[in-house]
Amino acid sequence: MAKLKQYRLMFVVAFLLGACFVALAVRLVELQVFRHESLRAQSRAQTTYSFNREPRRGEIRDSRGNLLATSLFVKTVCANPQLVSNRMAEVVKVLAPLLKTNEAFLAQRLQPRIVRTNERGALVFSESSVLKRKVRQEEWAQITNAIGRLTFGYEREKLGRALTSAEKEKLSELRTRMIFAEPQEDQLRLYPRQSLAAHVLGFLDEDGRGASGIERVFDKDMTGVRGWRESGKNSRNMEQVEFRASDIEPQAGLNVVLTIDEQVQNIVESELAEAMIQHTPVSASCVVVRPKTGRILAMASLPAFDPAQPGKSNLANLNNRVIADVAEPGSTFKIVVVAGALEENLISLEDRFDCEMGKFVFAGQTLHDAGHHFGVLSVEDIVAKSSNIGAAKIGIKLGPERLYSYIRAFGFGAATGIDLRGEVNGISYPPAKWSKLSISRIPMGQGIATTPLQMTMAMCAIANGGKLMRPMMVDHLEDEQRNVRRRFEPQIIRQVISETTSRRMVTALKAVVATNGTALGAKLDYFTVAGKTGTAQKSEGGRYVEGKYFSSFIGFFPADDPELCIAVMLDDPKNGYYGGKIVAPIFKDIAERAANYLNIHPDTAPEAKLEIAERSARNATRNTN
Repeated sequence: MAKLKQYRLMFVVAFLLGACFVALAVRLVELQVFRHESLRAQSRAQTTYSFNREPRRGEIRDSRGNLLATSLFVKTVCANPQLVSNRMAEVVKVLAPLLKTNEAFLAQRLQPRIVRTNERGALVFSESSVLKRKVRQEEWAQITNAIGRLTFGYEREKLGRALTSAEKEKLSELRTRMIFAEPQEDQLRLYPRQSLAAHVLGFLDEDGRGASGIERVFDKDMTGVRGWRESGKNSRNMEQVEFRASDIEPQAGLNVVLTIDEQVQNIVESELAEAMIQHTPVSASCVVVRPKTGRILAMASLPAFDPAQPGKSNLANLNNRVIADVAEPGSTFKIVVVAGALEENLISLEDRFDCEMGKFVFAGQTLHDAGHHFGVLSVEDIVAKSSNIGAAKIGIKLGPERLYSYIRAFGFGAATGIDLRGEVNGISYPPAKWSKLSISRIPMGQGIATTPLQMTMAMCAIANGGKLMRPMMVDHLEDEQRNVRRRFEPQIIRQVISETTSRRMVTALKAVVATNGTALGAKLDYFTVAGKTGTAQKSEGGRYVEGKYFSSFIGFFPADDPELCIAVMLDDPKNGYYGGKIVAPIFKDIAERAANYLNIHPDTAPEAKLEIAERSARNATRNTN
């Protein structure tokens, strides 16, 4: 009987031991097989210190290397609310002025925050609270120095004795872990010249990606390639450098070097600012181009915005009006119909047309010559005096199909291909959609809508021997060592008119700036100017609005060997509206200052060479100051 009890006891013990081993085996299978990956990941997260290393975003520079946009690495300053605890008043008082924030907001950020409950149901508090983002390195150094001077009650005088090793370690831990910066640095985009060339440069979105302008078009090139760092970390969540497994350096983004010249851009924007004050238009725009290459030296539209803070600007001001706004061009468009008729040998500059003393009835409606009463005019005078009736009669002679072919050949109705997003095609309907009046109205710039850049490049084609160029905004991309990685070359889109026709057009356009032309105000002292005025009545809802105009002047110089083509446009100006009266003088001021700065050789008075050089020196001094 005793043996039976003994066997039963052994069986129970064996069973219990077996059950324990089975339970242990099940637990091991669960941990090692079913939860292996999750536990491994959890262990790795607790012992591994890893983060991406963001590359420095590439810079944007002007054609002479001047900095227009750059990036600085900045810190995200955080705090461990659990360590702040009863030391909050002391910490807030020190940090608030350094972080440029008020003490109440800071105290709120330093309050312990519950993030979850653990497996035992206990509350788990956050160990990190963001105090401020995009803190510069020098500001972070001030913060660490200030925190490093705090004693948190561990003063020798208060304790009446020297600090123990444990107390010194505790104080060091408080100073390094209470306020800290995230290991992954952010970047702060800076624009040293504030709003200068804002529409060209563009801006970044909240994620640091290009949202407009060059920042958007070349975002991938400027972003660079990420690096990463991986090593061990201790119980204090600090990196153990001796266990660093990998440390891959990020590859910085490429710099974008523009064709824009900072000083020419500054000249343009300062003159447009004066025009905004004098004429209070809705907007003022200007483009400065090298006709032979299509290189854009300046592109501006006012009102502008601060690319570092685009959200503070009116939404309409973010649009680059030079490429995104369309309007009827008015008389500047007469260059297209006259050039086309000359190219087709239908007219010569000496041919004469009866301008009907300012009233011409066509298709049952009367066309007027804007307050003038011209009789018989030569083609050259039609251009010089900007006769609507003369242009209409040339258009009728050219015919709808041929006129439309030249409209398209000069680039209207299609994007120019500039390296900027948001460019529109303009409006140019084919002859099948024209009314009976269209052939008499389109030649004078009505019934068609263009962007300022399209009109500028068409004028450049006439200045450049009939070659239509693609506008260039970027010269090359380079790395941090200034090695060129990709270069952009001038591109000829097409030969629109022959060189012979081009020379004839230049002759006619020079007459515009002569004594009997509409743009005497654009005349320069030492350069021959060729150009065309435009005064187009604005339309809203399909109807022309009385008293609202789009005024412009586009000219180039020296006329027979052009260095610059400058287009100036005012949308709905006050205190005058004729392009020749109010816009031509703006062209003159920009042209004179740009010629001085660029040392363009005069073509009308050789003896003025010395004076030009002296004025250039004075201008350089003024720009420096």
